[in-house]
Amino acid sequence: MFHALATSTRRDILRRTIEREQSVSALASEYDMSFAAVQKHVSVLEAADLIVKRAEGRERLVRANPEMIARARALLARYEELWRSRIARLDDLLAEAPADRPTTEDSTRTPTGEGD
Repeated sequence: MFHALATSTRRDILRRTIEREQSVSALASEYDMSFAAVQKHVSVLEAADLIVKRAEGRERLVRANPEMIARARALLARYEELWRSRIARLDDLLAEAPADRPTTEDSTRTPTGEGD
């Protein structure tokens, strides 16, 4: 799924097919690439179940799969929550100033009374 969403063209195709079902030809007409290249992008999205393709006569119509998009959104939300939690813990650790940790200035001084 993440591989399918990795390129801006595929994300754009997905966005366009969420709005309405479109033929592969109509999708291809919007990009500065060959029909075959757009068809490959559509195939990657289809393999990830993010879109559904169906035949209507000679045309292949493409529409987004809302169930899989919802699953992708939920998965991304869990990853976002995980990373936000980790960053918050890191912020907390960095904000702590442990009393037993010597500062740089303290570690370079020699104790008084030694070697005098």
